[in-house]
Amino acid sequence: MATAPAPLFEGDLKPSRIDPHDLTRGDLWAESRWQEPMRDLRAKGPIHWNDASKFGPHWSVVQYKAIQHIEALPKLFSSSWEYGGITVERDDTKRLYDFNTPLPMFIAMDPPQHTAQRRTVAPAFGPAEVERMRADAVARTSAVLDALPVGQPFDWVQSVSIELTTQMLAILFDFPWEDRHKLTHWSDVAGDIEVGATSEGRRFRQETSGELVGAFMQLWQSKAQNPGGTDLISIMLQSDAMSHMEPNEFLANLILLIVGGNDTTRNSMSAYAWGLHQYPDQRAILEQNHSPELAVNAMHEIIRWQTPLSHMRRTATEDTELFGQQIRKHDRIALWYTSANRDESVFEHGEHIRVERENARRHLSFGYGIHRCVGARVAELQLTTLIAEMQKRRLRVNVIETPEIVPACFAHGYRKMMVELERY
Repeated sequence: MATAPAPLFEGDLKPSRIDPHDLTRGDLWAESRWQEPMRDLRAKGPIHWNDASKFGPHWSVVQYKAIQHIEALPKLFSSSWEYGGITVERDDTKRLYDFNTPLPMFIAMDPPQHTAQRRTVAPAFGPAEVERMRADAVARTSAVLDALPVGQPFDWVQSVSIELTTQMLAILFDFPWEDRHKLTHWSDVAGDIEVGATSEGRRFRQETSGELVGAFMQLWQSKAQNPGGTDLISIMLQSDAMSHMEPNEFLANLILLIVGGNDTTRNSMSAYAWGLHQYPDQRAILEQNHSPELAVNAMHEIIRWQTPLSHMRRTATEDTELFGQQIRKHDRIALWYTSANRDESVFEHGEHIRVERENARRHLSFGYGIHRCVGARVAELQLTTLIAEMQKRRLRVNVIETPEIVPACFAHGYRKMMVELERY
């Protein structure tokens, strides 16, 4: 998500040294080797100082209850863009951002601004609205699945995860259908903190961000001239909290909803295929039991196991003590949701998928406290629908090549996954 400022210096970012427990290393994520370092850190304690990251020194919080504790204290541990935002990227709030101007979004705000803006958007993702989306979600998922080849290789990420997610985003924003795949590209660039590690990458992100801003400025102006719509942009324009905000603030919140909607749903849908391929005994349970209750529980378990956004960052607003460690004002704190969702004190055998896990819905993949993902119900609807429609067609996904993983410590996802379908 594109709130993080530019680095403290020009040129490429380089780590001071290689630390096997530096959880920000892209190679750990690209090669799926992050599990052991996180397990080691959890065994040693809830919070650890990392001075080897190329993104600069910060604290890593790796235990479930510790993350809940910090999330429950938003005044002491800020999410605000004014302190640097929600990722571990280097920052200096006196510098200009990638967009040449700050882009404050409500996930990167503290109360009371956060409360007012979130309250405006939240009704669009409430139970009644999500229930109204259900029939359309089933129809679109059915159409995508019925068009897939059985017994022939194809890329699940492109044909299923990206397609279904992008369709939903286009509907939510009333974005031009023929241009919907631009949303995926813009989201990928905005949410990739590795792009900010080089001067060339930062220029690319600025150019790409300009394309996004231009497209949504036109859409915004069109909605402003034709009020009364039910899409998200129209809802935001009609609200007291958002109708008078500056253009950069309005656009920032659109970016937040695009990136959040893309990352969570898309990567969970890919995890459905990859995770159940690795645990055929759990896949067999879903194949034998088509109850709606099991599909919902499996959805929560897959989202827990995957954790589509690996971390969120908070910044200390004053000197304090945290779990025996002295935290200084302005210290950056990375909350590793991926590690919390593997915490053995909460999830027994947390490294494994268990579709019948009794406490699967306790995962922290959507965050905790005031910043819990506002669109969580939509993501849950889409993944549950995919599971149920695959069951209805008695389709099984077999992964035929090791997936290509995103080499980044923020968006935890898949670039490519070659599969074949078979009927059971």
